[in-house]
Amino acid sequence: MPPASTILMIRPVCFGFNEQTAQSNAFQLADAHDAEVQEKALAEFDDFAALLRNAGLDVMVIEDDLESHTPDSIFPNNWISLQEDGSIYLFPMEAPNRRLERRSEVLEALQERFFVNEIVDLSFFEQQNKFLEGTGSMILDNKNKLVYACISSRTDPDVLNYYCTVSGYKPIIFHASDLGNMPIYHTNVMMCVGEKFAVICLDAIKNLDEKNTVLQSLTHTGREIVPISMDQMYQFAGNMLELRSKTGENLLIMSRRAFNSLNNKQVLTLEQHSNILSSSLATIENCGGGSARCMIAEVYLPIK
Repeated sequence: MPPASTILMIRPVCFGFNEQTAQSNAFQLADAHDAEVQEKALAEFDDFAALLRNAGLDVMVIEDDLESHTPDSIFPNNWISLQEDGSIYLFPMEAPNRRLERRSEVLEALQERFFVNEIVDLSFFEQQNKFLEGTGSMILDNKNKLVYACISSRTDPDVLNYYCTVSGYKPIIFHASDLGNMPIYHTNVMMCVGEKFAVICLDAIKNLDEKNTVLQSLTHTGREIVPISMDQMYQFAGNMLELRSKTGENLLIMSRRAFNSLNNKQVLTLEQHSNILSSSLATIENCGGGSARCMIAEVYLPIK
């Protein structure tokens, strides 16, 4: 299955520092100026969405609502996944205020444009204090039906195995930690799997057997490995996503910060596979602890 050409993005109305997620997200930086942060984040969002549209992607933007205080709604890929067989998966979220992001209005808007065969709701795992935050927790290799996932408080192996059983994917589970020896909260900040390449922070995987298992799987499925350092990971260089324009051009999406952290060799290697698009997302990265990939939910659903 080729990269997605249609994407879902949620336009923020109350973006800001989320106290409920900060404990497990070492990439998040507190900022007291909430009103200013929302204004800056909105400008970054609109510029980013325009860049993606101009590159030939079908960008479906849904406005967040003010009724629920959802400071992280700009990151929809954590709670929803939209599959080629017409399935919509809803995922269990660690932070109580992030659970409010699962809005019926979003599902209704999707059902107006796309065929939806079933909605698979995994949020019942929240009652067991077990979580799996969508394609933040999981890196999906759709072609080979593989899931790469590093275990953290937001990525529970029981929920992961349940998802794999239901969806027909095979899990590749490992552990990864940051410079403070804290589990990396989401797999998608340390690795990205494209059609023919994989960007990965190998230094974050301390267990050699687990590291070799991941590497062997990536190389066996034909990916060219592009290693990034821990410092580059902290600049969100792992938080990339490959998409495909409506004219068939592969696009590698990342933030300006991530692009600026790459060296010439890494850029040249990636440009052999995709055209790189980057946008300034500094406010969103600093306050939200997520970057370009986190802001995009790929839509593989069949179009009506």
